[in-house]
Amino acid sequence: MKLVKDTDAKVLKENKVSDQEAEEAVKTILTWMGEDSKREGLLETPKRVIKAFKEYFVGYTQDAEQILSKTFGDVEGYNDMVVEKNISVTSHCEHHMAPIVGTAHVAYIPNERVVGLSKLARVVEVFSKRLQTQERLTMQVANALMTSLDAKGVAVTIDAAHQCMTMRGIKKEKATTVTNYFLGQFKDDLNVQNRYLTYISK
Repeated sequence: MKLVKDTDAKVLKENKVSDQEAEEAVKTILTWMGEDSKREGLLETPKRVIKAFKEYFVGYTQDAEQILSKTFGDVEGYNDMVVEKNISVTSHCEHHMAPIVGTAHVAYIPNERVVGLSKLARVVEVFSKRLQTQERLTMQVANALMTSLDAKGVAVTIDAAHQCMTMRGIKKEKATTVTNYFLGQFKDDLNVQNRYLTYISK
């Protein structure tokens, strides 16, 4: 399967804006809100916001393919699914830049080689630390695992609350969204898919 390159990871380098320019933009927004960006409590706010944004959106500087590049073949022929449940997800919606908070479940069926368990969570982290839609996030994680690991199948489920929906707009505080994406054996074999769904529901 041909690997689809992660073009989003290059955006930050190609469209580089200085920290000072970004801080000035925050000051402009503060003024637009009706605040005085020069008052004592806000003097350091632009710098803090940019520092926080670097953490929120660090995924643009990370490469999922590189994270998944180291695999292990000494698994004595293990060929059943590997399931990692309850991976915490924090992202931001691309429409309102409001937080998305939830849980991801990831599974794959190895093709002779496996990857370190922490790498599954790190791939979720790479794609979640960008402006996202939940649907695309689910697919990006699945496609990265499928192509980089040459897996026999991949399944990804995300259950998350969107603050653009819970804190504004329709304001349905308890609403969550569930997305699934299946590739390979998880898509083609309902028995395999149902086993996975049973595992993550426990």
